[in-house]
Amino acid sequence: MLRIGLLGCGRIGQVHAQSIKTLKGATVTAVADAMPEAANVIATEAGARIDTAQAILESDDVDAVVIGTPTDTHFDLIHGAAASGKAIFCEKPIDMSVDNIRACIEAVDGAGVPFMTGFNRRFDPNFAAVRDRIAAGDIGEVELVTITSRDPAPPPVSYIERSGGLFRDMMIHDFDMARFLIGEEFVSLHAVGSNLVDPAIGVAGDVDTAAVILTTASGRICQISNSRRAAYGYDQRIEVHGVLGMLRAENQLETTVELASSKGFARSPAQHFFLERYTAAYVAEMAAFIDAVETGNAPDPSIRDGLAAQVMADAATLSRETGKPVSL
Repeated sequence: MLRIGLLGCGRIGQVHAQSIKTLKGATVTAVADAMPEAANVIATEAGARIDTAQAILESDDVDAVVIGTPTDTHFDLIHGAAASGKAIFCEKPIDMSVDNIRACIEAVDGAGVPFMTGFNRRFDPNFAAVRDRIAAGDIGEVELVTITSRDPAPPPVSYIERSGGLFRDMMIHDFDMARFLIGEEFVSLHAVGSNLVDPAIGVAGDVDTAAVILTTASGRICQISNSRRAAYGYDQRIEVHGVLGMLRAENQLETTVELASSKGFARSPAQHFFLERYTAAYVAEMAAFIDAVETGNAPDPSIRDGLAAQVMADAATLSRETGKPVSL
């Protein structure tokens, strides 16, 4: 039984705690959070003790930690967990600084502990099926990938101010998905961004509407579009075009019911947000982490996948600010 220490009991911590609860082979032993009320909720449901993060890192009855705390705390927690020999699952982004991520890689490699980056979308059954069918050769060599990701509404400006910006906070998932699907590293990137949803986001120094074009050395192209607004729900779609055809994963709707009448065909809105849309992905992600630790296999996505996505997010931020393409 893998004994897990949960660091961070906010929204994402609750998601991971619920996932662990549904899985065999692991249990939440201890939890820590700056907000006692949040820690108490998960501790009560999981039958775990409440402790400090440092105490959990040093505890003999914790084999692995799940880090869902604010990004600026990840660096110290990763180093502490590595020094204690504990397996690590860390939410994205690993850190806002690529130099700090590289330092974390050194710590993790030096300690020889498993590390998994929380890019849950790789584990969505539909997106994973697209990747499997690409690998099976269903569409031949990939030529063009299109990724659409739009939130139903923007987060509070107070969140935007500490998020690192849309490219690092939101599009970083899509950068990882692009690498996951294309099968080749990207060598250049060109980003544009605007403020079309909320002027206050612009005042905070960020954009709420953005698009990026990525290219590989062989000329393969990926298009990514993001928006902080979608009136019809959480918009999550991918399309992969290849020599022999196309693979596409559509939105998950609130229901599969369709009304046909003289006015046309009407379907339900897309599921509201990530908690509903990616429930199965979060469970599969945590199952993969637990399995990797128990079997000794290297977790995937790795800490280096987290670094690669952060490099791309930094490059997109620079490209948008300068108006010029950036080499990767």
